[in-house]
Amino acid sequence: MKLGVSIGYWGMGVGPADQLRVAQAAEALGYDSVWTAEAYGSDAATVLAWLAGQTSKIKLGAGIFQIPARSAAMTAMTAATIDQLSGGRLILGLGSSGPQVSEGWHGVRFGKQLQRTREYVEVVRMALAHQKVEFQGETIQLPLPDGPGKALKLTIHPEQKRIPIYLAVLGPKNVALAGEIADGWLPVFFSPEHTAELRAPLEEGAARAGRTLDGFKICPSVNVYISDNPETARDAMRPMLALYVGGMGSREQNFYNRLVSSYGFESAAKQVQDLYLEGRRAEAMEALPAELIDAVSITGTREQARERIRAYRDAGVDTLIVSPMSGDAEGREEQLGLVAELAKEVEQASTRS
Repeated sequence: MKLGVSIGYWGMGVGPADQLRVAQAAEALGYDSVWTAEAYGSDAATVLAWLAGQTSKIKLGAGIFQIPARSAAMTAMTAATIDQLSGGRLILGLGSSGPQVSEGWHGVRFGKQLQRTREYVEVVRMALAHQKVEFQGETIQLPLPDGPGKALKLTIHPEQKRIPIYLAVLGPKNVALAGEIADGWLPVFFSPEHTAELRAPLEEGAARAGRTLDGFKICPSVNVYISDNPETARDAMRPMLALYVGGMGSREQNFYNRLVSSYGFESAAKQVQDLYLEGRRAEAMEALPAELIDAVSITGTREQARERIRAYRDAGVDTLIVSPMSGDAEGREEQLGLVAELAKEVEQASTRS
């Protein structure tokens, strides 16, 4: 199992200098990849291009480029540019974001997500393969049929023959689509104990495409805090987990709330959401059960964290993308070092057995 690190986006104590420091520390520790994110602040593409010139071998993951933020052609242009700048190190992660960001920030209707994602990926691949882009779909039409536009080719080539495309998706139908058309999956709040049911839609989608999941990459992003005090470690997880379970999206459309509910925490998820949407955020954080935190995080003592890393490895995870929940760059570096050390111990124990 390889290791990656998510450096997120600017905010919550993280700025460009911190991102660079953590990315370079991860590279020195032997991490395989570094991943950036975007919401409605710093964008992922600019940060990746910036990191490309200040790292040498670590893979550069878009985690993610928002589909409503860029045309498929613009994504292909950006991906090819970063891939050239980095010497072929880009992993192209794509996702729809949520309805509040898509419609409120980008002005793009959130409907038809399955078809939009399918067509978007097809056009991106077509452009990156240096084909003339002619596509008449339900959500994308290139060129527009009633104007002066002409079919064009991308004028540059990416360094890689085929840039891998991973989808950050939730929900059975969307995950099945990843299994059908993508090279990998970027899940969040992935619980190793629920691997069988989480993989089932991937296998369904792969079968639909007449392929297996051989070579398909499952790369969950997992929040991490390792401490001698398990409660202190769990408390570090509470703000982010409460935000996603309680406040990310509306009461009717919160994909993260649905996910943890499917793990058997429906009552707790509802309580956390009710409290968060009422503005009682501290109470929402406290309402998160320890069992839920432990199910979707790497937290606790070294021994507990080692066993959790082993669980992800045994679940068939290709790359464990860790998000250190520390307040400063120095603390994040320390957490990265601990994860690398414990992952090595897990691999050595596996080799001996």
